[in-house]
This record gives sequence, structure tokens and C-alpha cells, in this order.
Amino acid sequence: MLIKEATAADWQTIWPFFHRIVAAGDTFTFPPDLGEEEGRDWWLLSPPDRTVIAVDDAGTVLGSAKMNRNQKGNGSHIASASYMVDPEHGGHGVGRALVEHTLEWARAAGFRGMQFNAVVETNELAVKLYESLGFEVIGTVPEGFRHPTRGHVGLHIMYRAL
Repeated sequence: MLIKEATAADWQTIWPFFHRIVAAGDTFTFPPDLGEEEGRDWWLLSPPDRTVIAVDDAGTVLGSAKMNRNQKGNGSHIASASYMVDPEHGGHGVGRALVEHTLEWARAAGFRGMQFNAVVETNELAVKLYESLGFEVIGTVPEGFRHPTRGHVGLHIMYRAL
């Protein structure tokens, strides 16, 4: 698997799984009816922030990650990131590789930590992955996420020092 910088041309391969994941409404705080142009603007970030894709040997896009400062100004020393793995390619280490890549990027860029602001507590695979890579739940917003089938569930804030 190769992780490389995403380009505007890559959006056409990201959009199908991005749309599927967002429309499901069970893991991201994005509006489920988010349109393609707005989604592209939210996902494909400009430097110094970054968006990457993970591809296999055949060039198939397996997933994507975006990484950025969590806050501006005096909070800009903490990074953040978001991940989407094409459901067709889940369970094969793509998510882990993307998280490890973003952690390496954040360290190299001089960030002191990485914070995830909105991890849906029912997204147990993601929570377990992040914890296995050293992240801790530092707080949970009770009923902070309106899950389409489980109702109002908690929204974790997760952190890891770098």
C-alpha cells in the first residue's frame, strides 16, 4: 500500500466512498445530504494542511485522510485528522496505515499532540483502532451525535501526545 498526496483529480475516486460513508450518517458529523462540491471543499485541504490517499499496487484508492491544525492561533500546535476507508477495502489495515501516516506527518510538522474532536462512541472499530495507537478518550459529549438508528449517542474527544 502506498500513501500519497491527494490531487484534485483524485476526488472522483474518493467521492463514491466519501458519499456512501457520509450519507449513512453514522460516523461523521457531516450533513448526510452533503453535496459533491461542498464535500470536496471540506475534504481536499490546501497546504500547510494535507489530504492523502492510500492506494494498492493496481492504483485503486482504498481510503483517504485529511490532516490539519486542530485550532488556529494559540491552539495551532495540536493537530487533527479525519479518515475514510472505502467499505469495500475495510479490515485490511488501511485505516491503521492512514492513522500512522498522519501521526508521522504531525510529528514531522512539529505538532505536540493530535486531537480528534468528534469520534462517535458507537463507531467501536475506530475507537478501538485509535486506542491501540495511543489515543485516549479525554471527554465525551453526552448525546452529542444523532445516530440514524441508535438515537442520541456520545461524541468522544480523543487525544494523543506526540
